[in-house]
Amino acid sequence: MGVPVSQMWSVVRYVVGKKLRGVKRYPMVLMLEPLFRCNLACSGCGKIQYPVETLRKNLSVEQCLSAVDECGAPIVAIPGGEPLLHPQIGEIVAGIVARKKFVYLCTNALLLEKHLGRFTPSKYLSFSVHMDGPREEHDHAVCREGTYDIAVQGIKAALAKGFRVTTNTTLFDNAHPDRMKAFFDDMMNLGVEGLMVSPGYQYEKAPDQEHFLQKERTETLFRQLFSGSGRRWRLNLSPLFLQFLQGKWDLECTPWGMPTYNLFGWQKPCYLLQEGYAQSFQELLDTTVWEDYGRKSGNPKCQDCMMHCGYEPTAVAQGFGSLRGFLAMAKLSLFGDRGRPEPAPEHYTSDAFGRSSAAPVGELLAIDISKLKPVAVRDPDADYEPAGTSS
Repeated sequence: MGVPVSQMWSVVRYVVGKKLRGVKRYPMVLMLEPLFRCNLACSGCGKIQYPVETLRKNLSVEQCLSAVDECGAPIVAIPGGEPLLHPQIGEIVAGIVARKKFVYLCTNALLLEKHLGRFTPSKYLSFSVHMDGPREEHDHAVCREGTYDIAVQGIKAALAKGFRVTTNTTLFDNAHPDRMKAFFDDMMNLGVEGLMVSPGYQYEKAPDQEHFLQKERTETLFRQLFSGSGRRWRLNLSPLFLQFLQGKWDLECTPWGMPTYNLFGWQKPCYLLQEGYAQSFQELLDTTVWEDYGRKSGNPKCQDCMMHCGYEPTAVAQGFGSLRGFLAMAKLSLFGDRGRPEPAPEHYTSDAFGRSSAAPVGELLAIDISKLKPVAVRDPDADYEPAGTSS
């Protein structure tokens, strides 16, 4: 596993403490969104679809740290938008680190090398660089040519200065198992601490609605990705969650496990669904009808979701909160998955991706880099002005 012992021990103490006190619902990770604006317009993300006046706003340092204290989770993830566009992101991170919370600052790394001086290396801070596969797939996913190479340079610069660095990869239905295996090898060769991977969720405002994975396709893809590879990737995820992605372990969603705090307050019910807001974390816990969410609820919005923000907390709670889960997690951590390999096809087939015939990888990806549309931002550090708008 690509998780430091100190972080793992902090989570174990936290989970066991909650269990002993009989606490039923508790957060594992705070998803802190200090802003929505970004210097990319990825096809699978709808964050920058907010009105211009919203995109220009930031949470203050005080608001961010108050949410960290109120939530109490041992880990804080800072997504966005692009957090490095926040003028006080260094102060926000420093305040969280001072509280001895483990911080994962999620970034596309376009500004990472430039702004490393705003941060101090610490065991509590990791840059989580979003990398959506090999160069062609990544540049296609983020809709801008050259971003893969910039991100790799940013990773190298951060590692050279002693920072912890992980990668975060979202897979869609055009992900090819063999190319993704080679990509994970490349990331490990760069020296990153660990890899995070998750199937994409169908954001309603995302421009591309055609390539989100359905549940069965997710399980097939991840079985092909992890079976019979013989590789020892350091994965920054619970072994039980990885089994769940392959259809080998049953988990139910824990929507309160990774609560979200952003410009509007505490988002109901989770990071992925936006169905109202609470003014306090306790109000979020008390007023959300949790039984209406998760696969067993029958909610159609939850049926194909297998994202880590809902299921990783369940996996961790089972791994450290039950004997069966702990033994399974220990076995997988020590010996890996010794299940029968599931061969990945040379090209896509209908078994995995609903295609009726084989086709070359480039054709299936349908990538024409020359037609990628860059975001119209004059300077990533300048005042934000989305394309097609005026003051």
